[in-house]
Amino acid sequence: MTILKISGLDKSYGPVHAVKDLHLEIKKGQVFGILGPNGSGKTTTLAMILGVVSMDKGSYSWFGQSPNPVNQQKIGSMLESPNFYPYLNLIENLKIISHIKRIPEAEVFRVLKVVGLLERQRSKFQTLSLGMKQRLALASVLLGDPEVLVLDEPANGLDPEGIAEVREIIRQEAEKGKTIIMASHILVEVEKVCSHVAILRKGGLITTSEVGSLLKTDVMMILSSDSTNELHQFLKTYEGITSMEKEGVRFKVVLKENVSPGDLNKILVEKGIALNQMEIHKQSLEEQFLELVKQDDMEGGQR
Repeated sequence: MTILKISGLDKSYGPVHAVKDLHLEIKKGQVFGILGPNGSGKTTTLAMILGVVSMDKGSYSWFGQSPNPVNQQKIGSMLESPNFYPYLNLIENLKIISHIKRIPEAEVFRVLKVVGLLERQRSKFQTLSLGMKQRLALASVLLGDPEVLVLDEPANGLDPEGIAEVREIIRQEAEKGKTIIMASHILVEVEKVCSHVAILRKGGLITTSEVGSLLKTDVMMILSSDSTNELHQFLKTYEGITSMEKEGVRFKVVLKENVSPGDLNKILVEKGIALNQMEIHKQSLEEQFLELVKQDDMEGGQR
C-alpha cells in the first residue's frame, strides 16, 4: 500500500530553487530516509507534504487520497521541536498537547513509557538534558499512536548517547509496522535505521533505493604477503577479481560478485601463498553518497 506519493513537487524561494520536480513513493511499513546535506531541500519537502509550506508546482497524496483532516490525524510530525513550557513538568506539558490534539490524557503516560521518561514524569522541562528533551519531543509526536511518523533531523545536535536513544525509539516504532519518514544529514544513522533512502542534493533527487541494495557494492580487499612477487603474479591472472592495484607491498583487489573472500583465500593457500594481511572492505552509505554526488557533479558539467 502506498502511504505517500509525491509527484513533481517544486518550490522556490526567490532565486533559490529549494525543491526541483521531486517524485517519490513511500510504501506502508518502510523506514524511509530523506538524505542530503544542509540546503538540499529535505526540510522544505517535509514542510510541503505536511501542508506547512505551499508548493509552487506538483502534488502529493496521503493514503491514496488528497490531503484531508481525517488522514492528517494518522500522521505524527516533528518539523521543529515543540515549544514546551520550561517551568511545567513532563505530564503537564504533554497534557496541553493532548488537549490540543483532542487525545485522551491516558496517552501521556503511554508515550512517556515508550520514550523511557516515565520515571521523570514530574521533572520540570528545564531540568532535562538535551537528549531527554528530544525524547519528550518524540513523545509528543507519538500521542494518539499515529500510523505515520514524519521526523526532521530527529538526532540533530545530540551526543552519541542521545542519538542511540532516539535511534532505538524509531526502531521500536518501526517494529510496530509504522511508516516512518525521516530527513537527516547523518549518514550513519540513516544506514542503521532506514530500510529505504532518497538522496537529495541542491533540491534535486540523485537516487532512491533500498538501503541494502544501495550498499550491495563490490567487495574490496587489501592483501599482503611475504611472497609479494608470487602474490602479484597470481593476482594478475586470477579471473575472480575485476581490478587490482598495487601500493608498495600491498594489493587492493575488487572481487567479482560471485567470488567471496573465503574463495580467494582458499586458492591462495592451495598455491602456497600465505597472507599476512587480509582486510575486507564494503562501501558505507557515506562512501556511496560521496560517489553519487561526484557522479552527479560530472553529469551536471556535461549538460
